Amino acid sequence: MSSFPGSPRLVKGAIVGLDKMNPLSSVVVFQYNPETLKRSLRASTAGEQSDKGEVLRLKGPPEETISLEIEIDATDQLEQAQPLAIAMGVYPSLAALEMLLYPKAAYVIANQVLAKLGMIEVVPPEAPMALFAWGVRRVLPVRITGLEITEELYDPSLNPIRAKVSLSMRVLTYDDLGLASTGGALYFAHQLAKEAMATVQSAINLTQLPSTLG
Repeated sequence: MSSFPGSPRLVKGAIVGLDKMNPLSSVVVFQYNPETLKRSLRASTAGEQSDKGEVLRLKGPPEETISLEIEIDATDQLEQAQPLAIAMGVYPSLAALEMLLYPKAAYVIANQVLAKLGMIEVVPPEAPMALFAWGVRRVLPVRITGLEITEELYDPSLNPIRAKVSLSMRVLTYDDLGLASTGGALYFAHQLAKEAMATVQSAINLTQLPSTLG
């Protein structure tokens, strides 16, 4: 049955890991958009011990954290007899999320080999930078700080076929990444868009204030 022609097209949220070695290693499009999303912002100020006249100064953008819960379910794919779902359930989707917390195996091996040869001082490998996409006005560089995975249902081979993932992220700013970097530029564009929206709303609110002249 075709959907109602006037119904809006649903935009899916996603997390995309930016990895030069493997661009497709961590692309997660949410199967179902979460119903709630929790955001916490903490001001980056000069501190309580600042000199007089400095208490309102900001050191940079606020520290923002985002948490949400996503659901992953292979039931529909199993009913459609999709080979990947039959073979592995939701393992691939979970793996794509988890790999945002792992150093790439190639870097680990290379560092171990070079360290044994005494050729380098081992530098911890970087995790891929992740982008959290939640609509066209919110594409943010983030660092995944925690995953809590609850596997709820299994197939006869003990592949998980349904899971809930509690996801915690810290938004990375141009102070973290540098304004000229891809992530820093994305965050700055997000800030500019937010400033524009706030200005528009403030102008609307101003017209609704009661007159103080009469």
